Amino acid sequence: MATAPIQSDGAPATRGIRSRRAFLRASAIAGGGLLLHAVLPAAARAALTAPSADTATLNAFVRIAPDGIVTIIAKNPEIGQGVKTMLPMLIAEELDVDWDHVRIEQAMLDAAHYGAQVAGGSMATPLNWDPLRRVGAAGRQMLIAAAAETWGVPDSECRTAGGTVYHDPSGQSAGYGALAAKAARLPVPDLKSVTLKDISDFKIIGRSIRGVDTPAIVTGQPLFGIDVTVPGMLYAVFQKCPVFGGKVVRANTDAIKSLPGVRDAFVVKGGDAANGLVDGVAIVAESWWAAEKARRKLEVAWDEGPGATQSSAGFAAGAAALGREAPAKSLRRDGDAKMALANAAHVVEAAYSYPFLPHLTLEPQNCTAEVRDGKAELWAPTQNPGPGARIVAATLGITESDVTVHMTRCGGGFGRRLSSDFMAEAASIAKTVGAPVKLLWNRQDDMRHDFYRPAGFHFFKGGLDAGGKLVAFTDHFVTFGHGDRVADSASMDPGEFPAGLVEHVDYGLSMLPLSVPTGALRAPRSNAFAFAFQSFIDELAHAAGEDPLAFRLALLGSETRLLPSAVDPKNPLRAFNTGRMHGVLQLVAEKSNWGKAELPKGTGMGVAFYFSHLGYFAEVVRASVAPSGSVKLDKVWIAADAGSQIINPINAENQVQGAALDGIGAALGQAITIERGRVVQANFDGVPLLRIDQAPPVEVHFLTTDHQPTGLGEPALPPAIPALCNAIFAATGKRIRKLPIDPAELKWS
Repeated sequence: MATAPIQSDGAPATRGIRSRRAFLRASAIAGGGLLLHAVLPAAARAALTAPSADTATLNAFVRIAPDGIVTIIAKNPEIGQGVKTMLPMLIAEELDVDWDHVRIEQAMLDAAHYGAQVAGGSMATPLNWDPLRRVGAAGRQMLIAAAAETWGVPDSECRTAGGTVYHDPSGQSAGYGALAAKAARLPVPDLKSVTLKDISDFKIIGRSIRGVDTPAIVTGQPLFGIDVTVPGMLYAVFQKCPVFGGKVVRANTDAIKSLPGVRDAFVVKGGDAANGLVDGVAIVAESWWAAEKARRKLEVAWDEGPGATQSSAGFAAGAAALGREAPAKSLRRDGDAKMALANAAHVVEAAYSYPFLPHLTLEPQNCTAEVRDGKAELWAPTQNPGPGARIVAATLGITESDVTVHMTRCGGGFGRRLSSDFMAEAASIAKTVGAPVKLLWNRQDDMRHDFYRPAGFHFFKGGLDAGGKLVAFTDHFVTFGHGDRVADSASMDPGEFPAGLVEHVDYGLSMLPLSVPTGALRAPRSNAFAFAFQSFIDELAHAAGEDPLAFRLALLGSETRLLPSAVDPKNPLRAFNTGRMHGVLQLVAEKSNWGKAELPKGTGMGVAFYFSHLGYFAEVVRASVAPSGSVKLDKVWIAADAGSQIINPINAENQVQGAALDGIGAALGQAITIERGRVVQANFDGVPLLRIDQAPPVEVHFLTTDHQPTGLGEPALPPAIPALCNAIFAATGKRIRKLPIDPAELKWS
């Protein structure tokens, strides 16, 4: 089965999140153990419909050895979000085994067994919550059946606990290891009919369990792509045109070949797709440092192409011009916003903008590849190994089945490793030199050849009636695209809040041409739209003379409404539930003591909320601004509704805290600037990460509701940015309408 299609935000395209059908297969393993093959078409297919059994693919493995050790295969890439621990917890809970007896192994890419193997969109929890628990429950049922048959007793008289089956009436018991071989020969239950535990009986789910890789990470053991070594391996660097889409005219490769340690240097001719092999010059050496030093003497003549005329200043000027005109395309039109604005008691207008952003993964892009006898083997820190294998196969002119991908742990992903350009480069270079090659980008490569979070421009108008009620809301969104196609991660959902809650709404779109590659970055689209929309909502609240939190609650209304997603209207989980957002706003107000604390001059509190990736988050930031304009964050409060269960609390809290700090760091100083078609910034001195002395305490509160559990790694980020900007306004009276925040514009006395 093909892997699930990926939306432009990096998330698996979904239509429903419930498991409709699932299967389990069992077999014995050497030594008498039990192997459970979990066939979960609902979790593996993008649409999550019910394919026939003969099209379902293996999606998870459980091995039970004679000594009672349970090995669970982690199928998805681990990029730091904790799925390598969290997903096996679901199986182990229902299997009813002690966590101390669980071992976890990282899967290789194997679509025939696992279906979609992807890290993106915060979808691991909603896709696997029910199906993987049923895998564990079915395994437990088989082990009970094996014990009951051995003892000649009814299944109903047996129970399990901690990896052991008990028959209390006779006092007999047997460990899973002793029963595994017999269980493997028994009929496999239908996953739809197995009994799941009551939440009150959970022993693993809901318990804080540290990541299974943590000991190896803190002791420096090799786990990441950058750590990979294979026999006979050479090292490579790859120089690409500084202007996106540029082509090699000539290079001094003969001179480079004569340098110490260099094995080869050659021009690579690629295609036009940024997510693949493009033109460049490869240098292969006996060590990475030898290759990197040789690159400093590389001289390349480039045909930079039409992209060399583009710049951030030009984009801003073009957007300003478009903003004065009518939108080229209508996204949504409710009522008559033009007339409502003309009749409004007060009209607020504001223009908001945000820059391109890089992913800033601490581990630069890298891949180790060997190509031999028409087959390719790769070791890659990838979020999306399936499409990566397809791109490699197309690059080399071989079949996809002849590409083997070992998934290494990723030193950060954030959407960057959904793209597979570094895999195609490594494979092409390895094929040319006829030896295993580790391609390793330096930081400059990483910063200047990313798939950036798109910049964007919003031209808002809001109309208030005499009582301060919002009666009209418009946005002319200027983004980027090619022809009629919006650039990756640069589109806008017509259901963007407050659409559906305001009588007169008009959303329109215009596009600027772009040669810069764009892509998904943590909470794609939402990380930008939350800043613009929630900051402008704050402006409207102040113009209405209302408390910003009360204004938002009034917009949501007192009665719960479901506002279907304009892009996925039939999926109830993607519908915006006003009652759930109401709940987190009230919780964050309570925990932050909103509106009750007296704050010193130069200190303010800001609030924002956002619904993205199925999660409901409301956040309050307290920040202080010195007369010099420097910003200090005092504290962040977060209230989250991610459903009925937090699977691994310690990891969940870390994910939420990290997401909020990620957003705050971007707001305080991160931007990618384009000049003459090339990226200006080259390292962390130009795009600084948040420093530890800048990071405030982040207090996280989860609101448990009667909804299916959802993901956490992305939806906590978007509200942090507008909450910070709104806090700065409360502290200084100065509104942040352009990111990143410029302290020079915040000076006060």
